[in-house]
Amino acid sequence: MKRHAPATARNSEPLAGVLAEELPASGLVLEIASGSGEHAAFLARRFPALGWQPSDHDAEALASVDAWAAEGGCANLHPAIALDAAQADWPITAADAVLCVNMVHISPWDAAVGLFAGAGRILASGAPLVLYGPFIEPDLETAPSNLAFDQSLKQRNSEWGLRNTADLDRLAADHGLRRTARHAMPANNLALVYRRG
Repeated sequence: MKRHAPATARNSEPLAGVLAEELPASGLVLEIASGSGEHAAFLARRFPALGWQPSDHDAEALASVDAWAAEGGCANLHPAIALDAAQADWPITAADAVLCVNMVHISPWDAAVGLFAGAGRILASGAPLVLYGPFIEPDLETAPSNLAFDQSLKQRNSEWGLRNTADLDRLAADHGLRRTARHAMPANNLALVYRRG
């Protein structure tokens, strides 16, 4: 029931460092595509003043999230909820921040569209949407390992692949958000921060 994602152990500390700069001091963080739930358990412990709402569209992932939560025993970590980012009917109407780790490259473009549309609906002015993962930047050379990863993703599913930050920036603008920060992360990943206008 409890899943394990090896990358989580590598990126949890650096991600927490960025979130310490970008998250509000209190309020509710909605985590989209929580996956195994390891990030939720780690980050809820790291940020005890924030309510942490994990979510995923996959039933097995939801069970894993709750198993990690039960083991961690954090009072601020809420039970996982079923949420498909691509759908318009999110089961939550307001959050003080949205976090999405390693989703937009392993899901159809519709999921990215839905993510920004949903964030635009539920975030208040100035509140952040934080994306973490590998991206392609139009003005910078892409690491060979990321290009190879992009090809492998597209071979697995033609709708997957690393997203271009320029496309994400345009998508954000369509939904009342703008990019306010870019943090270089381990293993050629980035943390991109968008805030509600």
